[in-house]
Amino acid sequence: MKIGIIGAGNIGGNLTRRLTALGHDVSVANSRGPETLAALAEETGATAVRAEEAARGAEVVVVTVPLKAVPDLPSGLLDGAAENVAVIDTGNYYPRQRDGRIAGIEDEGLTESAWTARQIGHTVIKAFNGTYAQDILDRPRPAGDPDRMALPVAGDDEAAKRVVRDLIDQLGFDTVDAGTLADSWRQQPGTPVYGLREGVDGVTKALAEASPERPADFRG
Repeated sequence: MKIGIIGAGNIGGNLTRRLTALGHDVSVANSRGPETLAALAEETGATAVRAEEAARGAEVVVVTVPLKAVPDLPSGLLDGAAENVAVIDTGNYYPRQRDGRIAGIEDEGLTESAWTARQIGHTVIKAFNGTYAQDILDRPRPAGDPDRMALPVAGDDEAAKRVVRDLIDQLGFDTVDAGTLADSWRQQPGTPVYGLREGVDGVTKALAEASPERPADFRG
């Protein structure tokens, strides 16, 4: 599968490592240019590209940049992507620590991923936002292993959600359908499932226990 990864921080870098190891054709980009990704490209066999090129021909695109940087992504980011491209959003809103106040989230009540979808002009699948980056490398387990972690996955496009869930299964994790983008507040920072290292039952329970009230630390 052809996969574009936009953002080469901890999550983006480790997804690049695992997805190339699984045999996927990965293009990776960051905000500083492909020359700064030479080491990652050499390590993994991924192709370092400019952000506006990362989605070209891609069946899956991972957007893994700070939320405040989403509006600065290139215009036409998904031009040239596969017709039914699945876009994964790993982002989180940290208004006090990093992102500042975002009106669409604070005043309109949009979930983080619904806001991101609006910015890029394409619906997204929310996944990996509460996953520790090192766990992507260290905690994959085969299907049926009692220690296999589960990740919540939310989105409006059921076909894209299935593509993403299948990809996560390949990576060595179970998934739990966390509902639509309007439901994705259940996996935002400050919720019981955020950072949870449990299986399907634990993740399902944590999603059900979430409160729609955003904790004070995560309000602008």
